[in-house]
Amino acid sequence: MATSWVVLDADSGVFLGEDGGNHVQPPASLAKMMTLYLTFEALHDGRLHWNDRITVSRNASAKIPMKLWIKPGNTISVREAVDGMIVISANDAAAAIGEHLAGSEAAFGRLMTKRGRQLGLKNTVFTNPSGLSDGHRQATTARDMARLGRALQRDFPREYKRFSQTSFVYRGKRLRGHNNLMYRYDGVDGIKTGFTNLAGYNIVSSLNSGGRHLIGVVLGGRTARKRDDRMAALLSRFSSKSAAQPQIAMRVPLPTPRPLQDVAMDDSLIEQGDGGVVPAISAWKIQIAALPSAAAARALLDKVSALAGFARDGLTASVEPVVAGGKKLYRARFDGFEDHTAAGKACAALKQRKFDCITVEAP
Repeated sequence: MATSWVVLDADSGVFLGEDGGNHVQPPASLAKMMTLYLTFEALHDGRLHWNDRITVSRNASAKIPMKLWIKPGNTISVREAVDGMIVISANDAAAAIGEHLAGSEAAFGRLMTKRGRQLGLKNTVFTNPSGLSDGHRQATTARDMARLGRALQRDFPREYKRFSQTSFVYRGKRLRGHNNLMYRYDGVDGIKTGFTNLAGYNIVSSLNSGGRHLIGVVLGGRTARKRDDRMAALLSRFSSKSAAQPQIAMRVPLPTPRPLQDVAMDDSLIEQGDGGVVPAISAWKIQIAALPSAAAARALLDKVSALAGFARDGLTASVEPVVAGGKKLYRARFDGFEDHTAAGKACAALKQRKFDCITVEAP
């Protein structure tokens, strides 16, 4: 998997540096930037209002985590959908918005692509509002994602401030985000991370510091940490006065980033899209299995959630990697129980359905 990057001067629109900036790669959840752009347009022209209720279809509800676990037929406010997409990259919220605005995910994908062309995204094709893998049909470039990030800031400055949220409260539970560069690098105010197995680890970051306003993009990182370290190094390099002139296709070693600040959460664990895991939101969990693959763990979580109706109570499914006995396993867990008693009752009910279950107190 190739890694490409660009750094854009957001004030002038000039690309200061790049390596593979026009290399076509999957966007993963960076596609939600366009979903949000079209949502903000609809809010501005009156087709949507922040408190409008959006009905969630069976298709939207069935999206893999990350998601808000909304049952089919239930509703979500536009505000909840927007914050869900920004903070935890909720796939069900993205699908619900796309279906509401265009009738179907495919139709919304065509709308995304058309609007992207108008914004200068010359090499981008969107096929769904979430960015989940769609073979090789959904594609973009680092240059195009930088242009989209700039368009969001330029056209919707008030709404763009929402990208700096580190958490939001959804139906009584605080859900924390995972754009960890905002925690560790002064001046970074958003924008979006993304991960799928096909795309690798992607990020678009905005830096406002020392009179410089930069937008950086890294696509195809091997891990979340390596991607974030690459972005930090790029922002440090191009925010210096000596980097004012464009430097194209540089392949020299990157400088070491400046010392990191304290990190608010473990940025190696949490990503979104297929292959993602979910942050803990309470002190008690239940574990139903430890399986040899993340895909098997996710499939079991979806099956159990549908049978037990966990989504209706806002419980969150998580796939947590662990090494045991020299082997990597993936724990399938549900998080969000109020206390040990509630978790124990859920386990007892699952055991009656012939599912193994244990209660787990989060550290």
